Amino acid sequence: MFRRRVSYYYDSDVGSYTYGFGHTMKPHRIKMAHDLIAAYDMLPKMHVIRPSRSTPERMTSFHTDEYIQFLERVTPETAEELTYRGTRFLVGEDNPPFEGLFEFCSISAGGSIAAAQRIASGSTDIAINWAGGLHHAKKSEAAGFCYVNDIVLCILELLRTFPRVLYVDIDCHHGDGVEEAFYTTDRVMTASLHRFGDFFPGSGSLDDKGTGKGKGYAVNVPFRDGITDESFMGVFNPARSVMEKILEVFRPSAVVLQCGADSLAGDKLGGLNLSMQGHARCVQYFRDKALPLILLGGGGYTVKNVAKAWTYETACALGIEDTIDHNLPYHEYLEWFGPRYRLEVLRNNMDDMNTKDGYLDHIRTQVLKQLIELPCAPSVGLHDVPSESIGTHTGLYIPDDEYEPQDELDQKLAQHMRYVYRLQDQASSSDTSSDLTSLDSGDSESDDGLDPHSLDLHSRASSVAEKREKPRGIMSILTNEYTHLYLPPNGPSHKGVYLPTSKTAKRKFFGGSCRSWRDDEMEEGEMDL
Repeated sequence: MFRRRVSYYYDSDVGSYTYGFGHTMKPHRIKMAHDLIAAYDMLPKMHVIRPSRSTPERMTSFHTDEYIQFLERVTPETAEELTYRGTRFLVGEDNPPFEGLFEFCSISAGGSIAAAQRIASGSTDIAINWAGGLHHAKKSEAAGFCYVNDIVLCILELLRTFPRVLYVDIDCHHGDGVEEAFYTTDRVMTASLHRFGDFFPGSGSLDDKGTGKGKGYAVNVPFRDGITDESFMGVFNPARSVMEKILEVFRPSAVVLQCGADSLAGDKLGGLNLSMQGHARCVQYFRDKALPLILLGGGGYTVKNVAKAWTYETACALGIEDTIDHNLPYHEYLEWFGPRYRLEVLRNNMDDMNTKDGYLDHIRTQVLKQLIELPCAPSVGLHDVPSESIGTHTGLYIPDDEYEPQDELDQKLAQHMRYVYRLQDQASSSDTSSDLTSLDSGDSESDDGLDPHSLDLHSRASSVAEKREKPRGIMSILTNEYTHLYLPPNGPSHKGVYLPTSKTAKRKFFGGSCRSWRDDEMEEGEMDL
């Protein structure tokens, strides 16, 4: 086996942040993994890089400007105001507004973007960022301990160079944020292997296959509780292998692998039963395919197992997993790894529910059928490979030593395009209001004068209104239970705050400030005076 060039991204500050006392997510696990990797003397075998932290402008290549402004400003003291009393941006108790939140996000996103840039330049074969892999974050909302979706930012950077990117997710939880971002495109195939059922985030069924041009390019392999190494390997074994079929049909130019460690046995939030070697089999599989590969972190809430798994998978990337000593070397956190002090995560005795009733064979058959129905690998038109990052190319990121004023019109046009999806929703809301108004004006006519079309229109408008008034369900990653938010028809609002609903409503651009509901209340009070 030939040795592949490996780049390793690490910021020493990442372990200094905390989600709060007693919170399940512990960024310190990344520092523990790094120290164990260093203790095994792997750092000299890699190109170790401290990445530049992501700027707000880079984050807005996916996230909305208002949301990134919010992350920059929010603190535990201002969270109630800026989240409109918990109805926007940070919903529920999973995602607390801790001190240094934006800096933590900039480290995670910066490492993944830098890894993509280095892969695209051809200067490395495998890039690793264990601080990344936060796959639940949405365009304008945090979810599942994830605030900024570094994976989407990473893939967007890769798409500037590579025609097709394969994203594979072996976290215990469905990679909903990444799937949602690329649900309508055929240039990114998302493949998620996850626990399914009454389990966060509640998505990732076999029926979730993409839409439009992306139909068939969202692949989900939903597992039942307790999947073991043998069942998991069925996805990768050459005979009727789902992953082999994905590579044959999609022919990816690069692979992004999210290595969430909560699918390991004994994880606090997991429910699966993989050993360390079984989890790492996916890393070994793609390493041997000789494709450009990015390894990212993700979930994992039994911190000593997370550190062990990512250390072993770093060794897999280097191709030295068969030579390292499984007795842990001395390092700062050695006492955390008792009582065995070995590089291992053993399976427990829970039952594998995937072997009953031919469930796994059924899943494999359905996924293979989906892949067979896909046309040949999608292609893109010929274009020059960019020599600079997307931030520099668009003018949204300018190095400090080359700073000059940005063109305001270009900036506004770029940001306007990111809000088109919101304007469509507003237009739909406005059209419904117009229909209801026209119905009200005809109430003076007799019932006999109502034609079937009017009755149907009224029924349709009523159903839309009822749907809008229904509570919005947010599932908690901690409890796997839904929290229902009863929102007003136009979304979250407070006294003096009204969200735009007309087609001509103007939106603030990145240069504007993030306002709180209390600011608007004060302005209204001043006007009354």
